[in-house]
Amino acid sequence: MRDFGILPRLYVVESLVAGGCINLDQSQAHYLGTVLRKVEGDKIRVFADGAGEWLAELSSLSKRRVEITVLEQLRTASAGPDIWLLFAPIKKTRNSFIVEKATELGIALLQPVITARTTSKIRMDKMSAQIIEAAEQTERLDLPQIRDPLKLQTLLDEWDAGRRLVFADEAGDAAPAVQALASIKAPCAILIGPEGGFTPEERALLRSKPFVTPISLGPRILRADTAALATLSLWQAVSGDW
Repeated sequence: MRDFGILPRLYVVESLVAGGCINLDQSQAHYLGTVLRKVEGDKIRVFADGAGEWLAELSSLSKRRVEITVLEQLRTASAGPDIWLLFAPIKKTRNSFIVEKATELGIALLQPVITARTTSKIRMDKMSAQIIEAAEQTERLDLPQIRDPLKLQTLLDEWDAGRRLVFADEAGDAAPAVQALASIKAPCAILIGPEGGFTPEERALLRSKPFVTPISLGPRILRADTAALATLSLWQAVSGDW
């Protein structure tokens, strides 16, 4: 039995078909040639949204350019549960943590949300790169979708009521997370507030929506990145694909 699990794994945007040739980008060429010291004839794995994972061979390699030949499909395309993460951008390194861990945990969509207490911004290009790297390392066959930041009011005004929206309400009475999440199946979305939490007005607005479920994450006030990881992990444990 062939074991391809030890082979390097890269995401590509091109179509994947047996016999196809693909030119990798310069950063991928550097990674394969300089970091991993691969040579022509070596094998790698590549994947693309909707195309599954394929075995490929390095057919041409230089410092700036790598061409691969696609050989055979190893895994067919599959997607995880329909769970979204909506989060208020926070400090740079903590944004990176949220994006990386949410991708590892199988999130289907990431949506930055601007709240009254949001003071940080997020670089969408860097967010995309972090998603790809996390997907490559965790054997995902798809990438989470990403959407541009939206103000909280706009988000709620445009919300599809068929998708349950869960928000961590650290300041009010709410059911314990495990109890509440056990009854919430996909499609679902989790909303995590900024440093300092939601304002009283935002909490009242959220609670006024029939599609919103507030939850409690316990007696301790968690950092936003910790709250995101904890809530996603709990949802995956009781309703997801774990």
